[in-house]
Amino acid sequence: MTDIDYYELLECERTADGATLKSSYRKLAMKWHPDKNPGDADAEARFKAISEAYGCLSDPQKRAQYDQYGKAAFQNGGGGGQDFSGFSDIFESVFGEFMGGGRRQAGPRRGADLRYDLEISLDEAYHGKSEEIVIDVSTQCAPCGGSGATPGTSATTCKTCAGHGQVRAQQGFFVVERACPTCHGAGQVIADPCKTCHGAGRVDQEQRLEVNIPPGVDEGTRIRLSGKGEAGARGAPAGDLYIFLHVRRHTLFEREGATLFCRAPVSFTTAALGGEIEIPGLDGEMHVIKVPAGIQPAKQLRQRGAGMPVLNGRGHGDMVVQIDVETPTKLNARQKELLLQFRETETGEECPQSHGFFDKLGKMFG
Repeated sequence: MTDIDYYELLECERTADGATLKSSYRKLAMKWHPDKNPGDADAEARFKAISEAYGCLSDPQKRAQYDQYGKAAFQNGGGGGQDFSGFSDIFESVFGEFMGGGRRQAGPRRGADLRYDLEISLDEAYHGKSEEIVIDVSTQCAPCGGSGATPGTSATTCKTCAGHGQVRAQQGFFVVERACPTCHGAGQVIADPCKTCHGAGRVDQEQRLEVNIPPGVDEGTRIRLSGKGEAGARGAPAGDLYIFLHVRRHTLFEREGATLFCRAPVSFTTAALGGEIEIPGLDGEMHVIKVPAGIQPAKQLRQRGAGMPVLNGRGHGDMVVQIDVETPTKLNARQKELLLQFRETETGEECPQSHGFFDKLGKMFG
């Protein structure tokens, strides 16, 4: 079986790249693995042969030698032969990535990332601010420096896992790894734990942090404070702290991106004759909005540059004012008289939409 050409064993062309070789080996190894073919000596022999072939061709240096000299390059102790455990290692190295990323690195794990929700006003989102927050978080133990061992002592290599942090067990077709039950994945054991942190290397305490909120932030904006999350166990790096911003509703404005929207009621005389209204902006300025004569309800007027700052950019959005025409509900005698006189002079051209609507109704119903 092993006299067959390695490329032929892997069912690949000699020009195949590494990814093609690996893909073919995966398929063939799954097909011919002894656990899938119990008692089949031919299947076991083929599995050994394709594993030997892949072990050679997956190594660029060995592949170059094989391409030039064939199997003669590995004779007389040249490194071509492998035992069955070697084939298992090749199989695991290829399928470990496929099944979930391979062997986990031993040692204390990085601290967890934390979340903090911070509520701000729309004015604060406009101008930006610096906010102090207080959180309860695990921080590095000061007496032991995060090692978890009593000062003057140190951790020793775990004898159960030889410092790997994991132990392996063969379960039928697969090799399963789990955290070492002695060191719990750390790869080291502490004989004399620190009296303050009891070997954890970290303690819970209150921490005050300054959060810089840039102008233009929006609902859900996330600010990352690197290394301000939970401290890692036994000196491992700390996680990050993520600040999630929530913007309170404003009494006047609604926001969409960098655009501010508001509604402004105007009297029907201002709507008819035109005029000006003033809207206080978040920038502290009083913005004068010119209302054109004859404006209709729900018409939107735009004030350029009076909106929110563009986050991490330049300039501002716009302010959009929607006009609501208010019909008077309390009229004195003189006002009623003037309106009656106005109605007597109406020709229908003053309000073409209502005139046209009722004109259509009259034609429809005779």
